[in-house]
Amino acid sequence: MRPKGDRLLKPLVFLAAASPLLWLAGRALRGALGPDPVAEVLNRLGLYTLVLLLCSLACTPLQLVLRWKWPLRVRRMLGLFAFFYASLHLTTYVAVDQGLDLASIGKDIVKRRFVTVGFAAWCCLFPLAVTSTQGWVKRLGFRRWKALHRLAYLAGVLAIFHFVWRFKTALLEPVIAGATLFVLLAIRLIARRATAPRLGAKVSAE
Repeated sequence: MRPKGDRLLKPLVFLAAASPLLWLAGRALRGALGPDPVAEVLNRLGLYTLVLLLCSLACTPLQLVLRWKWPLRVRRMLGLFAFFYASLHLTTYVAVDQGLDLASIGKDIVKRRFVTVGFAAWCCLFPLAVTSTQGWVKRLGFRRWKALHRLAYLAGVLAIFHFVWRFKTALLEPVIAGATLFVLLAIRLIARRATAPRLGAKVSAE
């Protein structure tokens, strides 16, 4: 039987990840989204996507550095929430901001670089959400599945550029996000290089 803390972990993380949407919905119901509610919703959903994506990417480095196991148990949930918010962000843009005008949307994707990289980031996240189950790990094989899921880092880079090019001004958030992503990637690369010699020695010994 798992300790009580373990049983509460996933429900608490679920509530924490869902709370920004509930807060945003509450503001919408009160008519408190400001003079441009669509832009406010788009901006907030985009920010929540980036934060949750970084949280999901932080799970493995936390396990590597601090030897914590609990982040790995919520990594998939955080990644799926990131995709969920990204999809809400995209749906708001397509259905509300652009009114399902496919010609206008296509023109935006081609001509406006922040839309281009934002759409590319969502395209990176889509196969990761689809293949997030254990069934897909078995179908693809662990190595191919792991290689595919490295797209999460590319999605993070694209999301940061989407943020910067969307606002065209110096903002603290993308700087923090970029630094965080760099540190997380550096930890993964250092850990990978550290384990490579040991794996080589093991193969030689055999």
